Amino acid sequence: MKNTSLIKIIPVLAAFFVMGFCDIVGITSDYMQTSFGWSSTMTGFIPSMVFIWFLFLGIPIGNKMSKWGRKNTVLISMVITIVGMFLPLIKYSSVTCAVAYIMLGIGNAILQISLNPLLKNVILDQRMMTSSLTAGQVIKAVSSLVGPEIVIFATMHFGKENWYYCFPILGGITLLFAIWLWITPIKREDSVSEDISVKDSFMLLKNKMILLLFLGIFFIVGVDVATNYISSKLMSYRFDWNPEDVKFAPQIYFLCRTIGALLGVFLLTKISSIKYFRVNIVACIILLLLLMISNNSVSNLIFIGGIGFCGSSVFSIIYSLAFNEMPSKINQISGLMITAVAGGGIISPILGFAIDTAGITAGLFVIFCCVIYLTFCAFKVKHI
Repeated sequence: MKNTSLIKIIPVLAAFFVMGFCDIVGITSDYMQTSFGWSSTMTGFIPSMVFIWFLFLGIPIGNKMSKWGRKNTVLISMVITIVGMFLPLIKYSSVTCAVAYIMLGIGNAILQISLNPLLKNVILDQRMMTSSLTAGQVIKAVSSLVGPEIVIFATMHFGKENWYYCFPILGGITLLFAIWLWITPIKREDSVSEDISVKDSFMLLKNKMILLLFLGIFFIVGVDVATNYISSKLMSYRFDWNPEDVKFAPQIYFLCRTIGALLGVFLLTKISSIKYFRVNIVACIILLLLLMISNNSVSNLIFIGGIGFCGSSVFSIIYSLAFNEMPSKINQISGLMITAVAGGGIISPILGFAIDTAGITAGLFVIFCCVIYLTFCAFKVKHI
């Protein structure tokens, strides 16, 4: 019985690896900026091309998923990602690269909406859901860590001008995981015949807990994307690191986030998720303040990694709290919460504008403001 469960669980968890591909926007945005002569403000819209789709697709896909089935919705997301990743091979231009980012974002949005609920189809012990969601985030973090290496691999083997060859590599990996999940027998959840409107889903925000957690997802994703985006630029602005060296900043961020998420898998089965949330988010505030004033390259890397470590389990905790608040509306809740992932696409242009107008420290202050709300969320959640 356990072996049968593992056969179903492993390909679902493996699909989280595809979820991490969207984080290549950090390092590839530098190549886009160099290739097409964009400003930091313009480059700041690259993450928006990926993450803005969560805003438009979260609720509609969450509602349609009840009819399509969670597994089918995951497979649809992977097909969209595969098509998008091979587009730049047809013709390399700012337009085709932008479309590739857009399709990566659309596929990733649908994947995040459907993959988290699909875990509930294969994990029956509800007490393990937070830990399982965190395990998925570990795999996503590993993917985010490997992403820059795939980009560097493409530049080393095909030339810096062909950095976009990283896209079809990601597309090929996605194809393999899609086939694996497709051939895995997973019992479909009960379908829902009633039509659920976008308005019905937004009405869930009248619940104070859901609203609090919705904004929590918005800002934690904003922190994640913004820290990834700014990390390489921080080392370049402050210490004149070259493009080959700056890759270590997002890699350290994702490595520490991976370690933090892995540790969270075990700790969240032992201690209160809310207490874990509070301790880590307060640590994030301290680390950001130190990062703002530090002028040492090693210290900067340590603080960047520390932010990744402390923020690694926050998304899973907030997501699980939302599931527990309304377990009978899990598809709607998933779509609503994933809509908030658009925070990654909204915060990054603000950060890019702040860098252009007031410098790199102003960009860090944007991230700091996001963490302030998360601190409020962490200490408010039990009182609602």
